Amino acid sequence: MEIYLIRHSMTEGNKEKRYIGTTDEPLCAEGIELLKEYSGRYPKPAHIYISPMKRCIQSAEIIYPQMMMEGKYSIMEDLRECDFGRFENHNYIELSGDMQYQAWIDSGGKLPFPDGESREGFTERTRNCFRDVLKDALQHSWARIAVVAHGGTVMSIMEEYARGEDGRSAGSYYDYQVKNGEGYELRITENDLYDGGTCNWLFTGSDVRGSKVAVSSGAPDRTSDLGNGTNYKKLPPGK
Repeated sequence: MEIYLIRHSMTEGNKEKRYIGTTDEPLCAEGIELLKEYSGRYPKPAHIYISPMKRCIQSAEIIYPQMMMEGKYSIMEDLRECDFGRFENHNYIELSGDMQYQAWIDSGGKLPFPDGESREGFTERTRNCFRDVLKDALQHSWARIAVVAHGGTVMSIMEEYARGEDGRSAGSYYDYQVKNGEGYELRITENDLYDGGTCNWLFTGSDVRGSKVAVSSGAPDRTSDLGNGTNYKKLPPGK
């Protein structure tokens, strides 16, 4: 299955380098123009899964206008961005001197956001939602889907599923930061979707790849993709 993970285009908060998570703001004029510049360069999916935030819905409407008019999309509540808590809608200049902010910076972004989400809680939420997306796509036999969401959501999914030339995890959370309107084309195999030998919908690709074992669900064994090369590339093409 091919999944097109796309970060929404630019908002006023993005322009001002603010932490925009729960703030539901639309695209700014520059964000709209950016997607028009990329017009026609995104792969076409069979279905689109979208965060409920305005900036994501508006981005999907510009990138895939015909599909959106035809109702070929699903709104997925838990694809939404992280709740930045006290840092929400502020930028690093405004937060300069804030002891909690400095502690978060010193932790490498690993501490929970004060009055917001922890990274662990956020990644668990978004990855569980992504598994629901994959289940739904498989039930409909869709081989190509798009996910229009947020930078953090893309990073969360890529950290779990992206792999390098050796077939192992290709990087950590912050390695997958992308600019507005950009993202990744990610290829998911059957080994990424099934727990070894049980046919459970666990979608824990790291367990399968790490064990180097074949996977069986009653059908012919699915051999590991370990060593088969990188399973992702940047979007949009030609960027």
